[in-house]
Amino acid sequence: MADSNPDHRHRLLEAMARSVAAKGYAAVTIADLAAEARVSKRSFYEHFSDKAECFAALYEAASLNSLRVLREALDVQRDWHAQVEQALAAYLGHLAGNPALLATLFIDIMALGPGGLAARRRSTQRFADFIVAVAGPALGREQAVAIVGGIHEWVLEAVEAGQIERLPALAGPGARLVRAVIDGQP
Repeated sequence: MADSNPDHRHRLLEAMARSVAAKGYAAVTIADLAAEARVSKRSFYEHFSDKAECFAALYEAASLNSLRVLREALDVQRDWHAQVEQALAAYLGHLAGNPALLATLFIDIMALGPGGLAARRRSTQRFADFIVAVAGPALGREQAVAIVGGIHEWVLEAVEAGQIERLPALAGPGARLVRAVIDGQP
């Protein structure tokens, strides 16, 4: 049953983002989320079955927002070769904009087990679908997923090394990777 106030879900996701950025996923409680969102615990349970489902929903929302940034930075009417570095710089800069949240999302999503893995796979597929749409159908799904996976491994390395501020510098190497994979297609 849905809460009568459609704003509550959005406020709960924002509360999750602020809370996990401040103290990490493991330390956040449902009571924390309800208080931060200024809703009741009952309202929380009207939107999410548990903390993990709320976190997975935050991951999905953050992923969609990051994909939006990438889409807006790329003019699909122009040749993608000329724009790929600019688009990657916008995407990586966006990710670097909230280091604490990025670290939690990239690390803790896997702690959710199958639900977290499913959210991560859906996100990867959305990005891969976008790459295929831009590069053309000659690029296979497998290659597009490999591009997304490679770039996200670089992001994870930066997160683990505490060097998230360096993410925008990966736009050049990322663009070379994208061009090499796509242009290398038979």
